[in-house]
Amino acid sequence: MTRRSGRSVWLLLLVVLLAVSGSMSVSQLAKAATAPTCKVQYSLISQWSGGFTASVNITNTGTAAINGWTLGFGFPGDQKVTQGWSANWSQTGANVSATNLSWNSTIGANQTINVGFNGAYVNNNTAPTAFTLNYASCNQNPPTVSITSPATGASYAAPANIPIQVTATDANATISRVEFYSGTSLLGAVTTAPYTYSYNNVAAGTYSLTAKAYASDGSSATSSPVSVTVTQPTTPQLLTSTASLNVTPGATTQFGVDLSAQPSGTVTVTVANTAGSTNLSVSSGGTLTFTPANWNTQQTVKVAAAATAAAGDSATLTVSATGYTSTTVKVTVQSATTGTYAQHFLDMYNNIKNPANGYFSSLGIPYHSVETLIVEAPDYGHETTSEAFSYWIWLEATYGEQTGNWQPFNNAWATMEKYMIPSHADQPTNAGYNPSSPAQYAPESPNITDYPAQLDTSVTVGQDPLANELTQTYGNPDVYGMHWLLDTDNWYGYGHCGDGTTKPSYINSYQRGASESVWKTVVQPDCDTFKFGGPNGFLDLFTKNSAGSAYAQQWKYTDAPDADARTVQAAYWAYTWANAQSKGADVSATIAKAAKMGDYLRYSFYDKYFKNPGCTSLSCPAGTGKSSSNYLLSWYYAWGGALPSAGNWAWRIGSSASHQGYQNPLAAWALSSVPALEPLSPTAPTDWATSLTRQLQFYQWLQSSEGAIAGGATNSWNGHYATPPAGDSTFYGLSYDWQPEYHDPPSNNWFGFQAWSMERVAEYYHETGNATAKAVLTKWIAWATANTKLNADGTYSIPSTINWSGQPDTWNASNPGTNAGLHVTVVDYTSDVGVTAAYAKTLMYYAAKAGDTSSQTLAKALLDRMWTNYRDTIGVSNPETRTDYSQFNDSVSIPAGWTGKNGQGATLNSSTTFITERPSYKSDPAWPKVQAYLNGGAAPTFTYHRFWAQSDIALAYADYSILFP
Repeated sequence: MTRRSGRSVWLLLLVVLLAVSGSMSVSQLAKAATAPTCKVQYSLISQWSGGFTASVNITNTGTAAINGWTLGFGFPGDQKVTQGWSANWSQTGANVSATNLSWNSTIGANQTINVGFNGAYVNNNTAPTAFTLNYASCNQNPPTVSITSPATGASYAAPANIPIQVTATDANATISRVEFYSGTSLLGAVTTAPYTYSYNNVAAGTYSLTAKAYASDGSSATSSPVSVTVTQPTTPQLLTSTASLNVTPGATTQFGVDLSAQPSGTVTVTVANTAGSTNLSVSSGGTLTFTPANWNTQQTVKVAAAATAAAGDSATLTVSATGYTSTTVKVTVQSATTGTYAQHFLDMYNNIKNPANGYFSSLGIPYHSVETLIVEAPDYGHETTSEAFSYWIWLEATYGEQTGNWQPFNNAWATMEKYMIPSHADQPTNAGYNPSSPAQYAPESPNITDYPAQLDTSVTVGQDPLANELTQTYGNPDVYGMHWLLDTDNWYGYGHCGDGTTKPSYINSYQRGASESVWKTVVQPDCDTFKFGGPNGFLDLFTKNSAGSAYAQQWKYTDAPDADARTVQAAYWAYTWANAQSKGADVSATIAKAAKMGDYLRYSFYDKYFKNPGCTSLSCPAGTGKSSSNYLLSWYYAWGGALPSAGNWAWRIGSSASHQGYQNPLAAWALSSVPALEPLSPTAPTDWATSLTRQLQFYQWLQSSEGAIAGGATNSWNGHYATPPAGDSTFYGLSYDWQPEYHDPPSNNWFGFQAWSMERVAEYYHETGNATAKAVLTKWIAWATANTKLNADGTYSIPSTINWSGQPDTWNASNPGTNAGLHVTVVDYTSDVGVTAAYAKTLMYYAAKAGDTSSQTLAKALLDRMWTNYRDTIGVSNPETRTDYSQFNDSVSIPAGWTGKNGQGATLNSSTTFITERPSYKSDPAWPKVQAYLNGGAAPTFTYHRFWAQSDIALAYADYSILFP
């Protein structure tokens, strides 16, 4: 049985690369990410009653030419531009924009150009003072920043923990963020003083440390480098998994110990409390024995805090052995949380955040999994997804609730914004987007061999009703949403926009219909400069241009709506918990960004080509206004456009398929009812209120006789608006689909989608007491608990694969059907820890609101058994046998005659297989296990630590401590 659990399977994103045409123009310069590079001087040439003439000098103070520019400023008074010269002038309200003409599009380094205009006013002609060029602020002085510790020349012994201290000031603004770097690798960031960071477990070598400070006015500066040396001790070292731990009174915590090198004989290691409070003691692992055979197998030391321990008590545990340099671990008693489950959360949190455990890259980006050899929706463990980031932000929100420290929550959001939301430079031609013509139509197909698909200009597409509203609200045309997949360490070798080296790198995979599983994908860069792939990059694997039309280099991104919605969900809890601690101001700026993300997330409401619901032919009506919205979270939304050298045009699409596992009523409620999270666009809160009602109805429509929630619905049968099967049930015109969007494996046969989705319903019910949510949950929980087994040996089993038969009744909002003909059966069972955590949270939130002690008892039993059976030194995980890894040798569909190369140097053609496309896998330490299987041996067994699963497990323990203190 192919494993479903733990997959980011919701991300089979069927984005067609839309080579739309547009007029050639030079793109706007990217928003400045470093020090200011522009100076603007505004002066009145003349003024008379009701009118004036103004001159504006624009100076490029940078070292590189500016190719294409947009000047922006706001009038303080009631002025209006009436006539301008040397630029294209426009005005919306008080905001003025001027863009270059063809003859003055380039401003050389240190060059000044002049533009001007005539204006009118009634009462106030105060001159503007704030100016932007290509959305970056001008006329600024950068902050000052320096590293005060360590000093240049400082030396440490490996593995070293290096504390870094920074001072940063700005005369004209406030410091909003300080980043810490080793060479070009981002170590971490803080948003409030003191600006400190601990660079831990540093290997031997010489390191150049710098700090970069950002000010609230958009300027930034980098400190002078500080060189430090880490030396390799001549004697072997005792290694610990962490240098510090927290524990609550009456609880235990643990850390790992191993050796740095193989010894010649047996080594006895002792661990003891050598200084500090006697309320802390080593409860097991005080004596550890290492041999030449097990020297690098981590052994566990458990530390107990007495019930009488007080907050702030601490002890230094010394780890020592004859012939080795001793090392220490500091353990501190923390009272912000109490009880076993709160401590389990802190233990898991420390495991995840400990750099030695491998959950994060050197840039501070969470990996999909600690292990590298793992094939799911991401095809490599050290890629990452918007899913992983959403769980990280949720993890830090919960850490804030438990400790009162909200800086990690803000830092996680800042890292997500830096790496997962494309910058203006990475989506440079949105200004050329035409909302009246969002994209060219290309059909999808359930057969991967039908690709590339022919672009078809004869099919009418609808209007995009959001673009102008969003641009007017936020002052720029860029999209604020996460791209779903990132090559964190540049494993594929595409680099940033085709440079081949820079990490991380935006990549994509699924592009070719419902039958394209991960084993059939061709991974390509999101910035296709034609450096990789064939003569047209990868574009002609997916679409065919019209005869005689050339392919254009372009950028393209895909958003996974459930990840963005989960991020908003996490922000809601951060907002709620921080305000309960009277610390709302600590998170207010980040909460505003979550509201902004929710504003753009409305693109997921819309049909792929903005056609109206109920579309069953290519000639069906195109949408106008918001008629093409179904107000459900669909499978994706996507956007892209020309690279500047290829033109000034862009496209956007929604998705026609909606899956029950993607819906998030808590996020919809927060975005429509919690003022701090209501998006700024005028129509957004109302849209989300409509979505909340529609989502709850969707659950009612899809609930089977037994209680499980069936797949979903589509507005584009088979991906090309075909006629659905006769008698197919409908929901507001959408056709029932038991496996919406992808079929290999069927998209609703994994119990994890049930647990994920119902957990959101349970949180919404807990916060509001909504009767519809309660009714859906009551029936679902009865089915789920009836299929949960608490085994006599202390283990447990929950559903894994489920199958469907029949269909729901056609939806009637005034008289919903009973769905007597819609049924679910459980095919097999699992003890998957990530899914168990989501399931337990569903039971908890329902139990806490409904007073259902049986659900609480079952949740507790699952949490206890999970911890007892599957706890290890870096998390909670269980082994899994991967028979699906036989597909490493499966063919990848590439049309005959197409040939290209990817970033790993692999030749791609009609003979390509999954493994020949990814030759670097054969250098993976775990590859021999797979190769033995491919040679006829037993299926390999792996114990994976997926970031989303480990985070959700931690959250489950914290939630139990919160809901049942």
